[in-house]
Amino acid sequence: MYEKWQTYCIAIHSTLSKEGVGTFENKHIYMNQLSKILSLCFLLTLTVSIAFSQKKSASDFIDNGIAKFEAKEYMEAIVSFNEAVALDPTAYQAYFMRGNIKQKFADVHGAMKDYNKAIEVKSDFPEAYFERGNVKYLLQDYYGAINDYTKAIEYNENNLDAYYKRGQAKQQLEAYQDAINDCTKIIEKDGNNVDAYYLRGVLRIEYGQLSEGCLDLSKAGELGDLKAYEMIRERCNDARCYPTEFE
Repeated sequence: MYEKWQTYCIAIHSTLSKEGVGTFENKHIYMNQLSKILSLCFLLTLTVSIAFSQKKSASDFIDNGIAKFEAKEYMEAIVSFNEAVALDPTAYQAYFMRGNIKQKFADVHGAMKDYNKAIEVKSDFPEAYFERGNVKYLLQDYYGAINDYTKAIEYNENNLDAYYKRGQAKQQLEAYQDAINDCTKIIEKDGNNVDAYYLRGVLRIEYGQLSEGCLDLSKAGELGDLKAYEMIRERCNDARCYPTEFE
């Protein structure tokens, strides 16, 4: 549209420049008419140009919102995500990011609503399942959290955070062996995952596997987790913790 107006105005200018002196006997009248036409073309071109530059898509608002989020300008980010979903009600990324901001401000119910909408639009959205699982965990809906973490893992089997959080949720339900299995899965994928060793150590101790649990805590301490040594002092300074050659 902008280019068409430019071409039109240039054509008018070219025509008048060639024919103007012959068409208008009075040069002053000619120049006055030419000035008016060119002014009108300029205004029309400027108007079209501004309108074109201001026309933004939902993806533009999402990109701007993400930039604002990364700059920790959360209110400005929310405004951008609001604009995105107003333009495109299926903009699942906008719902997801807006949910993340609400979660930061402890608006867990508002965050849940946005994550629900994101998943409704895009059912194979592992990040949304994971974050919704975190909200459910905070609300002590541990079964619901486990279901969401499981969905996140189904769509991304390398999401180690989902295994870890699912293990924590299972711990709350005292499903110790299942929680231990989740930690073991993490360690199989990442042999230096200090958090997995620490949690598995705690779980094994709670489950009655004292020796194995203390060894896991020792590994966590070896990997740099100082609180693992505090737990060892509290729970592992007992001869029963250490296997002997006669066992």
